[in-house]
Amino acid sequence: MDTLDVSTVVYLPPEEIYEFLVDFPRYANYSEYLDEVRQYGDSSPGTEYELTFTWWKLSYTARSKVTELTAPERIDWKLIKDLDASGYWLIEPEPESAPDGEETACRVHFVVNYRPGSASSRALDLPRFVSLDWVIEKVTPKIKAEAERVIRRVVADLEGTDREVSLEIHDRQSSG
Repeated sequence: MDTLDVSTVVYLPPEEIYEFLVDFPRYANYSEYLDEVRQYGDSSPGTEYELTFTWWKLSYTARSKVTELTAPERIDWKLIKDLDASGYWLIEPEPESAPDGEETACRVHFVVNYRPGSASSRALDLPRFVSLDWVIEKVTPKIKAEAERVIRRVVADLEGTDREVSLEIHDRQSSG
């Protein structure tokens, strides 16, 4: 499994961050490529979401499921269609990172574990002469850039003000 871990510091208590993140349908407001989120359930474990993404000439609907909630620290999920992937939001108090004038801070991680070879060309209706390998090559950097953009927008909405957000990106690839 490969892992992508994007984290940043948010100047709010963990409970406020958690309540914001557990409201998953709102994520469509932050993403350039996520057009719609449909929710099936009440946000508790077992709730499923259909996420419709569009890029270039492609449209894809991912289906995910909330697998575990540990308030106010963690929200676990997995994809249940077309790709072997799972992940979580992790909220860790980090008071030493609070700047002057702020009372609290937390490091917020968005972690995705995925098996690149599990993607199937049958999952996408590809245009003629377009290979899945080409699509993966073009989309991978866009996914990383989109993760950064979404986290910046989420932080601005959470804190109520725009500020420079420092992101740490840890991309770990499995061997073999």
